[in-house]
Amino acid sequence: MRARDLMSDFPTVTLDSPALDAARLLAEQDLPGLIVTDGNGAPCTILPGTQVLWLAVPQYCRDDPTLARVVDEAHADAFLEALTGRSVRECLPERPRELPVAGPDATVLELAALMARTHSPLVAVVADGRLLGAVTLQALVDRVLAR
Repeated sequence: MRARDLMSDFPTVTLDSPALDAARLLAEQDLPGLIVTDGNGAPCTILPGTQVLWLAVPQYCRDDPTLARVVDEAHADAFLEALTGRSVRECLPERPRELPVAGPDATVLELAALMARTHSPLVAVVADGRLLGAVTLQALVDRVLAR
């Protein structure tokens, strides 16, 4: 089984896309993350959903999770509003990580190793600098376990 057999079309965002729109896309389509593309439509990074949360959760709650308990429920439920006016670029880690990209001929084990090494829930499948689709962790595990 190869990447081309597991991949599917996958939504993308750009570095300048609004972070709140990216969060909505993650939620509406139940995605583990998003592929961020450059101006030419080529993948430049993967934005895991957890990284969006990292930006939205107040620093003091990340530093001391017990402080999250003291925030009243109405404000706690609205924490994603902190993304308003921010871009996807602002959600990315300061230090770039290895880009989880594979060719369409990558094997299931190659994909799994890439996901594990990069801590990414998805791999962008690229050929000739063009995004073909993505393989998600769920699709990979589902297909492997179905054998």
